[in-house]
Amino acid sequence: MKLKKLFMAVAATVAVASVHGQGIMGGNVTGNVQMDAQMSRADSTIGASDMVDKMRLNARADILYTNGNFSGGLRFEMYQNPLLGFDAGWQGQGLANYFVAYNAKRISLTAGWFYEQFGSGMILRAYEDRYLGLDNALLGLNLTLRPIDGVTIKALTGRQRHYWSLSTGLVRGVDGEVNITEAVKPLQGGKLRATVGAGFVSKYEEDEYIGAEQAGYRLNLPLNVGAAAVRAELGWGGWSLRGEYARKGQDPSVTNDYTYREGEAMEATLSYSQKGFSASLQGKRVENMAFKSERVVPGQQLYINYLPAITRQHTYAFLTMYPYATNVMGEEGLQGDVMWKVKKDTWLGGKYGMDVHVNSAVVCGLDTTKIGGAGTDGYKVNSGMGPLLYGDASIELGRKLSKQVKLTLVYAYQVFNPAVEGEAADLFHNNIVVADVAWKVNKKHSLRFEGEWMGSDSHRDVAAGHTDPRLGDWVMGLVEWNIGSKWFVSVSDQLAYNDGKGNYYNVSVGYTSGATRLQAGYGKQRRGMLCIGGVCREVPASNGLTFSLTTSF
Repeated sequence: MKLKKLFMAVAATVAVASVHGQGIMGGNVTGNVQMDAQMSRADSTIGASDMVDKMRLNARADILYTNGNFSGGLRFEMYQNPLLGFDAGWQGQGLANYFVAYNAKRISLTAGWFYEQFGSGMILRAYEDRYLGLDNALLGLNLTLRPIDGVTIKALTGRQRHYWSLSTGLVRGVDGEVNITEAVKPLQGGKLRATVGAGFVSKYEEDEYIGAEQAGYRLNLPLNVGAAAVRAELGWGGWSLRGEYARKGQDPSVTNDYTYREGEAMEATLSYSQKGFSASLQGKRVENMAFKSERVVPGQQLYINYLPAITRQHTYAFLTMYPYATNVMGEEGLQGDVMWKVKKDTWLGGKYGMDVHVNSAVVCGLDTTKIGGAGTDGYKVNSGMGPLLYGDASIELGRKLSKQVKLTLVYAYQVFNPAVEGEAADLFHNNIVVADVAWKVNKKHSLRFEGEWMGSDSHRDVAAGHTDPRLGDWVMGLVEWNIGSKWFVSVSDQLAYNDGKGNYYNVSVGYTSGATRLQAGYGKQRRGMLCIGGVCREVPASNGLTFSLTTSF
């Protein structure tokens, strides 16, 4: 049955692609298709369970029609069954997204499903990340007005997607932004850049009985919860200062144990850039800013807002082994980032110059004292710093050794508090070294070699319940071979050689032809966390085959 569905999906892709360029009623039809399949068998050494359904499949097809200022689209999705690590709520198939839109210079209007963001997203961000299994799109109306150059006004209303249904909460919002430099003609073309904005979002959700029955009380839940934010950005030459402040009203929910303390978040970034050099300093503070369209839903679903992580988003395997997810209930942190290019033909830059990237971030929890439970403010915030949640410092050097060979070296030091993932243990201290060599052999072939090492003071302790497969010391090797512009082969292995557990090898082969890409792989996946932009989902252990197909037309 699974193979039949996969065959039908491929056949539909070919059929739709065959009409590319024909257009409908003078318009243009484009789209894309993506299918990801997975097979896994039991492996007691890494904790992988046998899949009863043998094969799991996530698939989607997006179709977009445009004709002048008008456009419309729809998306078909299939989760039969969802890939490991995706919530079972995604199980099913059907039409998941549809919309019609009109876009002109002064007005844009969308009816149906839409994505939107106010400012940095502190009070509203409707977005999708298919790899995290997140889609909080709104079904309703979204209006944008641009009455004069530099002025943008947005108004929207709708209900969020919750797997294959809608949230019970109604979301309404309005946002305004003025690009002063663009709106005031004498300022155009100068060094000064200035933008200000503000937004307000309201969630309406009907009351329900929540409280301790044995205590004989009923919580008086607010039907309307509002959140407001103001933001500004000022720039002069290479300098830029950006900041945003948001505040949310009383919003008791399962996330904050039904307490009534108001929430707030603030972020500020000072940056400077010129040719060959850039630097930034960012600060952030968050308190009780879980803002959802349903108060009883735990986890990552149905967030109205988005709070990006203040830490660097690393890409190398061991640098992402202990990722940090934004703590919406309370955190404060700093991040500094410096990048510069050392000039060529110098003793440090060599013949081709050298790229240097230095980054450091630290995040702490809030220092709080509990003053009550459900129905109260819950806690008070003290003046001191809370516990360290995460910290890292890294330096990355990139230098061409010849016209064909480039070397990248990374050293990073990380401190990770397992309490952020619900584990009780001492802080982990990790030293990580990465060497990455890219070699362009000739016009048709290139090779990449990657080696990583991580030394950690984390230890397995079965009696104490410390059995996380990431614990201990690790070594990794990877070889990637690109053959022309069509084929690539990759072989990698991650080995826990001291106190950890697991030998995670992977072999993958990919083929690209035009806008179509096929990839197949076999190997082991370590249990851990996948994080993108400070939002995470757990990835279970697996041992087996993976397959992916993407194409566009």
